[in-house]
Amino acid sequence: MHGAGSGERPPPSSVGAGAAAVVVDRAGVVLFSTPGARTLLTCPPGSPCPALVAALQEAGHAVEGHARASGRPPGLPGTLVTAVVPLESEGTAAADAGPWLVLLEPGGGEAAGAARRRAELAHLAALTLGESLDVAVVAQTLADLLVPGFADLATVDLVEAVLVGDEPPQLAASSEVRLRRVAAAQSPGVSAEHLLPVGEAIPPLPESAVMSPLMEGRAVVASDIGTLRATLGVNPETLRSLIPDGAHSSVAVPLYARGLVLGCLTLWRGPLSDAFTGDDGAVLEGMASHAALSVDNARRYTREHRSAVVLQRSLLPHAARRLPGAETAGVYQPRAGGTGAGGDWYDVIPLPSLRVGLVVGDVVGHGLHATAAMARLRTAVRALADLDLEPDELLTHLDDLVLGFSDGPDSQGPDPAVLGATCLYAVYDPVSCTCSLSSAGHPPPAVLTPSQRTPSFPGLTPGPPLGVGSMPFVTTHFDAPAGSLLALFTDGLVTSRTSGIDEGMTRLREALAQVGGAPLGEASRELVGLLTPPTPADDAALLLVRTRTPPARHIAAWELRPDLEDVARARELVATQLAEWHLDEAAFVTELIVSELVTNAIRYVGGPVGLRLIRGEEALVCEVSDTGTTQPRVRRARETDEGGRGLFLVSQLADRWGSRFTQGGKTIWSEQAVGTPADGAVALVGP
Repeated sequence: MHGAGSGERPPPSSVGAGAAAVVVDRAGVVLFSTPGARTLLTCPPGSPCPALVAALQEAGHAVEGHARASGRPPGLPGTLVTAVVPLESEGTAAADAGPWLVLLEPGGGEAAGAARRRAELAHLAALTLGESLDVAVVAQTLADLLVPGFADLATVDLVEAVLVGDEPPQLAASSEVRLRRVAAAQSPGVSAEHLLPVGEAIPPLPESAVMSPLMEGRAVVASDIGTLRATLGVNPETLRSLIPDGAHSSVAVPLYARGLVLGCLTLWRGPLSDAFTGDDGAVLEGMASHAALSVDNARRYTREHRSAVVLQRSLLPHAARRLPGAETAGVYQPRAGGTGAGGDWYDVIPLPSLRVGLVVGDVVGHGLHATAAMARLRTAVRALADLDLEPDELLTHLDDLVLGFSDGPDSQGPDPAVLGATCLYAVYDPVSCTCSLSSAGHPPPAVLTPSQRTPSFPGLTPGPPLGVGSMPFVTTHFDAPAGSLLALFTDGLVTSRTSGIDEGMTRLREALAQVGGAPLGEASRELVGLLTPPTPADDAALLLVRTRTPPARHIAAWELRPDLEDVARARELVATQLAEWHLDEAAFVTELIVSELVTNAIRYVGGPVGLRLIRGEEALVCEVSDTGTTQPRVRRARETDEGGRGLFLVSQLADRWGSRFTQGGKTIWSEQAVGTPADGAVALVGP
């Protein structure tokens, strides 16, 4: 900027074309003014402007010559001086000596302050409305932002489908919209005594001049409540529940996203406040747009969370089960916030010979993706358990399956949720009262036997998490007499933000000793309550197992010679034992099954041959063991074949049959359904 002159100067580059700005020299003469400033001032360029001189003096700037003013001369009606910026002048030692750039804002101080408040409110709404994924919290946050600073009363009503996570319907008429009040905020300026409270459904409103713009996503400002009452077209009782007492101005703004109405924000002002204006409606439309996006995001989260929880709970077994070999109870605790449901799971699998498979696992991550990964693992474990494998063999096959999950032609690479999963698989045998288990990166169960005062953790050698490959798994065996309590769990039960797994497992031992004598369902709930915080950071699964075993008199075992003459002896032993158990009606079928299985064992394998009968509560189990390692299979014999029909007959006579490999060979088993023992004996459930 050079010396003062009487002509217009080019505008400073920092001043936009639409700004109201004036450049004044140190004598109070206007050097330059923007078109916006010329509509506000009566001082043309080249002439002194006493009003601006007065403003400069109030701001502490020294003004020379005749333009000095005492007091504040008129000349800036409805105009606010918002800033005075000294400009460098040629030959001037101090920049503050002028000239100055003076920025003006039309509308007066009060109007400018209101504009600033609206802008600040819109900015605050943009920052805070997206902080929650709960539709009710988002709605209440919106109401609290507007009361009392902007309105005396605010209500937020949402479409009922949105509250449960469903897509809002595409509706053309206001009478089809079903809203429910979700949030409200009030100041003393307006009475809400008769207004519909939070939680109540909003009665349908007929199509009118008020409702039509709302259905199109536009705000409606009502400066006359009497006109509003007449326009709504509802009965006086309904009006009383919709319009608060003492309100004299209102604005309604739809929560509108993706062309759909998600809800409505309604504001009211009392007689001591100014009426709403069109500018207020425009600002609220922007806020409502942010709020609608936040509500829609929360709705989508609600839908995903609900789907994940429903899927996960549908995949978990019944919370309480009573099997011949064990009584079980399970609890799944979702984490607080976030996506809630995750990949923690447990399972209880009935196995042949009254045995039971126990599984607990944890996949990486949370939400629907983790739940789907969990479902794949659970299905794989159930399929492998049906093969009656040892725990280490089952985990080895499961590890191979996990590695193959990402090998398909449409694979996008390894699934981290599956590859990082952990799993513990255990098999409890109620006849031998032993438990065999193997771990893929999972912590061991807590065990409390009848002879123990405090639980212990078996010395387990854990293998790597699933998906690592090329690493062996080890099976561990330990005794679990009848009445023992086993607690299988995921790390979410014993870890938190403030404690590690070692500390958590110590707390689990103490808590299990405290509640171990209670019924399993009650004990499982108490354990979760004792070990997890009110807002858990991770989901957790707990499976409690109380072991059971049949009475010794319901188990009969014999060793047979590798001689076909012992086939007749086997039939006699079976008939005598079944008569003792009052199962004479099952003798004929059982003798045929035993005869075929013992004959095959002696003819194709040799000795020794073991025969065992187990009288269960609902099934009779027949087992024939030998030292062979060949998997038996049913084949179709031709009419001229003398043999080859043994296993076919067994498959037709038994309810189910199968085989499993043991350390000494294999065992072929069959099961037949029978009634409750005549003597009323049941499996033991305690020490």
